[in-house]
Amino acid sequence: MATNILFDVSIRNAKPIDKDQRLNDGGGLYLLIKPSGAKWWRFDYTMVGRRKTLSLGVYPKTSLNDARKKATAIANKVSNGIDPSAERKAKKIEQVKQKENDRLIDLGLPVLNSFEYVAREWGIKKVNDWDDKNNRSKRMLERNIFPWLGSKPITDILPKDILVCLRRIEDRGTIETAHRTLQICGQVFRYAVATIDGVDRDITPDLRGALPPAKGEHFASITEPKQVAELLRAIDSYQGSLAVICALKLAPLVFVRPGELRAAEWEHINLESKEWRYFVSKTKTEHIVPLSNQAVKILEELCPLTGHGRFVFSSERTPRGDRCMSENTINAALKRMGFGKDIMTGHGFRAMARTILDEELGVRVDFIEHQLAHAVKDPNGRAYNRTALLPGRHKMMQQWSDYLDNLKNGAQVLPFKNIG
Repeated sequence: MATNILFDVSIRNAKPIDKDQRLNDGGGLYLLIKPSGAKWWRFDYTMVGRRKTLSLGVYPKTSLNDARKKATAIANKVSNGIDPSAERKAKKIEQVKQKENDRLIDLGLPVLNSFEYVAREWGIKKVNDWDDKNNRSKRMLERNIFPWLGSKPITDILPKDILVCLRRIEDRGTIETAHRTLQICGQVFRYAVATIDGVDRDITPDLRGALPPAKGEHFASITEPKQVAELLRAIDSYQGSLAVICALKLAPLVFVRPGELRAAEWEHINLESKEWRYFVSKTKTEHIVPLSNQAVKILEELCPLTGHGRFVFSSERTPRGDRCMSENTINAALKRMGFGKDIMTGHGFRAMARTILDEELGVRVDFIEHQLAHAVKDPNGRAYNRTALLPGRHKMMQQWSDYLDNLKNGAQVLPFKNIG
């Protein structure tokens, strides 16, 4: 087939008529002259048995020589099995995507098909109360995954990338949180398989066995902030003896073991220094519980009733106060409020504080572990003494009480500022 048939002079002298006309240059290249006088370069080619046309520009902005160069480049792609029309469409889509990403970046939002973008889309569509600031799934991703993988295209994320994030959680001593975070990532990837081109499978099963097993939960506990608020409001409305009411109100503020709470003795409590000091039989160590203003107020209210005796929460059957409250009293009161042992227990206040202080509020783990009276050691393997980190723990316990008050009252609650 003859090519390079046209000349510039013939193109310049070509006049429009009342319908489209073609001036062929050969090889699929031609000039389309519209009745309006506009002159467009076109190139016809065949791909998989289908006839297709591409626009190569407007004459004279695109000269005859430029049009021939473009036509040659397109013909070479076709001969190599590349569809230039599909390629051009893909490029336009990418340009639109880039423009949208630029807009999202200007607004401080995650870019299209990044892990954070997909995760938030999954959350909005699949997770109840995702818009709640204290939604646990969202908070865990925001704290543990988004800072490192949020901006990365989800198609580029490898199992080892997720494992690095999980190791950070593990290093904080919260292996249960690491397992829960991995489960959430798996849900995000399964959503991406159904919605994102290029994501063929959930990669999180590749990490099976990479984390130490999570410890089993022995006591039921409420750890979702919204449900905690409901529990606190139920406690405030509880109708019972003053000692039981005060024990219920104090339990979440001090999160000690139930046996230690019911056996609390007045001689170990100093309301002026706002401290409760006692010996922990389980770890064979002395322990200090900083008392918040709220905790002090509860004890001051109870003192006229039981302060003459030995125990803060004395048994109602022994008016002299020489016996402490029964071990079943707190759980029985919770049950009467509708929180059975499969939902919440007296021991569950410890898990509540442990989970929320770490996962929701970002408190230093060593502060939390000290306050739970767990065995905590320094970098040299020595057990810290009972006064370790005490100023910071005082501050944490006051902020924790304030947080619970705000939660109960329905106010917006925010993570703690760094305590150190």
